[in-house]
Order: sequence, then C-alpha cells, then structure tokens
Amino acid sequence: MSGTAVAGAVRPPGGLNRLFLAGQDADYRTHLATFGAMAPSSLAPGLVDELARSGLSGRGGAGFPVARKVGAVTRPGDRLWARSPVVIANGAEGEPRSIKDSTLLRHAPHLVIDGLLAAGAAVGASKLYLYAPAGSIDYARAAARERKDARSIAFVEAKDSFISGEASAVVNAIENGIALPTDRIVRLTTTGLRRLPTLVHNVETLAQVGLIARFGAAWFRSLGSERDPGTRLVTVSGFVPQERVMEVAGHTSIADILESCGVSLDSVAAVLVGGYHGAWIARANLSANLSAGGLAPLGARPGAGILYVLGRHECPLVASASIVHYLAGESAKQCGPCLFGLPEMASILERLATGDRERGLRRQLEALTESVIGRGSCHHPDGTAGLVLSTLSVFAADVDAHLTGRCLRAAQPSRRSDG
Repeated sequence: MSGTAVAGAVRPPGGLNRLFLAGQDADYRTHLATFGAMAPSSLAPGLVDELARSGLSGRGGAGFPVARKVGAVTRPGDRLWARSPVVIANGAEGEPRSIKDSTLLRHAPHLVIDGLLAAGAAVGASKLYLYAPAGSIDYARAAARERKDARSIAFVEAKDSFISGEASAVVNAIENGIALPTDRIVRLTTTGLRRLPTLVHNVETLAQVGLIARFGAAWFRSLGSERDPGTRLVTVSGFVPQERVMEVAGHTSIADILESCGVSLDSVAAVLVGGYHGAWIARANLSANLSAGGLAPLGARPGAGILYVLGRHECPLVASASIVHYLAGESAKQCGPCLFGLPEMASILERLATGDRERGLRRQLEALTESVIGRGSCHHPDGTAGLVLSTLSVFAADVDAHLTGRCLRAAQPSRRSDG
C-alpha cells in the first residue's frame, strides 16, 4: 500500500502539527487541499498490515495495538466473518480533565471521518457510527454534510457522564439508549452491537488511521520512538497558565511538555497522568517519557493523554479525595464494588485529607482497594482503586503528616482534631 500514491500531489506533513494542519474549523475543500483525497475501498486490502507496521496504539485510554483490534473482526475462516462488522467512532470523552477529543471534533472532524470510513472499508462494515456528546457531535454532523462519502454514518449523542465512553457502554447506548457498561465475557469484537462483531475506536485513533491510510506507516513512524511511534494529543490542565491541547511526539518527556506550556517545574508537586483513572507522578520523576514504556516503572500509562498538574501549594490528599468523591458519584451502581466500595473509599480518603488522626485509616483504604479490584462489572472500580493506591504511595509523607494533625502544604492546613 502506498499512502503517497493515494494522497497524490499533496506532500505528507513534515512537522509535529499533523492532526490540526488544515487549520481551525477547516471545511472539506481545505481538508482535501491539505491532506489530499482518499479512496477507502482501494486502501482496504492492505490497511490492516499498514497499521501493524505503523505501531499505532489506541488513543482512548487502553493503548491497545490498533491493528490487532481491527484484525480481530476481519479473520478469514471465522464463522462470524460472514456477519458484517460494525465500526464506532467514540468521542464521548467523559473524563473531566480531557478536551482533546472535543477539540479534534471541532477543528479536524474530517480526519476522524476519514479514519472511520477507512476502518469501515477494511473490515467490510455493515454500519458506521459516530458517538459523541452534544457539544461535539454537531461539528461532526456538519462536516459529514459537506461530503457524499459520509452519508452512511449514523450519529448518536452521548450522555455527559464519566462512564459513557467505556466501550460496552458505547454499544449499550447505541443499541438500548442506556450509556452503562455491561458485564461481558464475550469480547465486543466477537459479539457487540446487535450481536455483530464490533470495532470501537477513539476519535483520535481514527484520525491517525486516516493519516496512515494516506501517507503510510513509514511516514507515521518518522516521529516518536521505536516503541512509541507517531504523535499523540495531550490535554494539559490544573496549575498551568492555560488549559490547552498539544500534539507531541511519542517519546516526549512530561517535563518537556509542561515547560512548553509555560509551567515552571519548581512550582509542581506532582502530575496526574492518564486522568482520573490514572496515577500520580512525583516531580522527581517528570523526566519520564509520556509513553507506555516510559511510565510503566512508575505504575502509570499515557491513558487518554491527560496531564493534570498539582501545584506545590496544593494538598494532594484534598485533591485526590475530591476526585475519588466524584468517581464514586459517577459509577454505574450495578455492582457491590461501585455501590458500597467506592463511596467508602471516598469517605475514608476525605477523612485523611481533613486531618482525622485515626491510625488505621491508611490500612482501611488499602483493604478496600483489595476488596474491589477485579470484582466489578466494569473497570471503573479498578481504575478508582488504582488512583487511591497511587495517592497513598506517591504522597506517603503527606499521609503520615496528616495522621499527626499536620499538612505539608501551607495552603491546606488540617482542619480536624484527633478523633
């Protein structure tokens, strides 16, 4: 497959600015002038192999190899092969600290549509969907109206909730109008929407697919590193001059990203990487690359490309307690770990944050995490428990101080007396 042949006379993007190269709010004519035309049906036979060579991983959170997901619904000889798959572009972005998908759907919806059409052609899809919240879906609809090849796409509005973007919740919302995860033993790639093989990809992932389909794997790998090729979008927020979305190469360090946003590293206590189901990274470790390999030794992963910066003046236990309280309220309430475990976690962490000196609080939290991990109907309890464990580990000194009635951050003194 030759991406440059498909793109015709258009030169492949040469810098870091790939996904937004056409400019903000670009119409279809500008999109074609920037990236060239694309014929999904002619690309389909070699696209899976090209994706495998590219090394593209999912940008929605799990980081699963894209070629393996696409290949899972295109297996010759499988009895399900005769049942045409469904492909869904997932732009739900329920994570409060992420705005990359909404930014992409607003400013580069045509790349998302390109990737959805290319993936659909590669798997012989019977139906294509684009699923996104009200604030984003209108941009995608407007883009689709500009082009004849997008008329087959069905648009479904996503509920504004943390769990609405979980893959099985996406399928459930489209099929039944209920954006709640389902307890599945069978994989969606085998039995998903209306029991058809179903491929759910994040909208950024599909935008990258649209570029790889045009320009090829070698071009995609010309940025980034061998183990983390290409670029990714990152949302930087918290104690920063301005919340923003950046496109960065795969090997870029957290420190470099923050400094390019005007953040002084001396002002940083820690960074929450990967969002509310992510992990805290202490300031001493900010030289780590924002990649699966770079973050693994620290118990973290890139997730959906979220960097939430905590200032040195902010109490990390107060910040973490607020997040866990939010997550407890956002659960599906379909199983014991969500109904009982998460609210109790939030309560105990809040007690720690506000200066309760009961010595057993740390152990109670650790025991609660052990009791919920792996026992939920979806991954929400696991993600929440992971954040709690990261808080206890990275901010162990703060926990110790709070248990003696002190706070290491002057702006957030302990408020409760010895209980």
